[in-house]
Amino acid sequence: MATQDGSEEVIMETEAKPKEAEAEPLCENAEKGDPGNVSDADGGIATTQDSSISNGDDADDKQEMVDLKIIWNKIKYDLKIPIDSTGAKLKDSIHSLTGLPPAMQKVMYKGLLPEDKTLREIKITNGAKIMVVGSTINDVLAVNTPKEAIQQEVKAEENKKEPLCRQKQHRKVLDKGKPDDIMTAVKGTKERLPTVPLSGMFNKSGGKVRLTFKLEQDQLWIGTKERTEKVPMGSIKNVVTEPIEGHEDYHMMAFQLGPTEASQYWVYWVPAQFVDAIKDTVLGKWQYF
Repeated sequence: MATQDGSEEVIMETEAKPKEAEAEPLCENAEKGDPGNVSDADGGIATTQDSSISNGDDADDKQEMVDLKIIWNKIKYDLKIPIDSTGAKLKDSIHSLTGLPPAMQKVMYKGLLPEDKTLREIKITNGAKIMVVGSTINDVLAVNTPKEAIQQEVKAEENKKEPLCRQKQHRKVLDKGKPDDIMTAVKGTKERLPTVPLSGMFNKSGGKVRLTFKLEQDQLWIGTKERTEKVPMGSIKNVVTEPIEGHEDYHMMAFQLGPTEASQYWVYWVPAQFVDAIKDTVLGKWQYF
């Protein structure tokens, strides 16, 4: 019943206000564009999906990664790669960074890096410096006398001659016998280059000589009592090697420093287990393309 002062109408308005207040949050959400709840055309509420999209690196994110410093042509590159990647995979990543094809790369970390082993097996750690040596195909094609052709010519000449160790020029050194302080040799095995210089060997004049492989500078240091020759590995045209008769656990080895055999620098009593590592480090597989 309405009173003369209209008090009943005031009560009715007061009762209606809570319903309006209850509906207000939904309106506010719609106006504010709540990303979790959006009204659809029928007045219902639709839930939106997360806008982030995977870039395909989720698998790598779950793997243990290692940060490397790649050095090629005096330029440093930063590379992050799973530690369980193989040497071959590392070469692919270097190709992406530098444009240098894997077949043209000589990758070194404490010696020539094997393609079939993982970085974990090689014990590569964060911040490790990986040295890369190699030339692009255009650079190789620009060379007047390819190394491969020189090696084939030398090999053909070797086949025509008597064994090197029987030739007079070598016999005068070999007849002195095995040096007392030569490094121990192991026949029938292949090892990576040691971290110390190869020492105790003879050169062609019968003097003591040591070989130091400076991988960071891509140089071979040939040291004698008188001096040390620092030879860029890229300038070495070929490496000739032959087991010493009667001492097959040691080799005689020549580094061809120029275009002809006259430039060969001979080293005698090289431990057999390091022969392949020396040839791979100096010449590298990248030259056979």
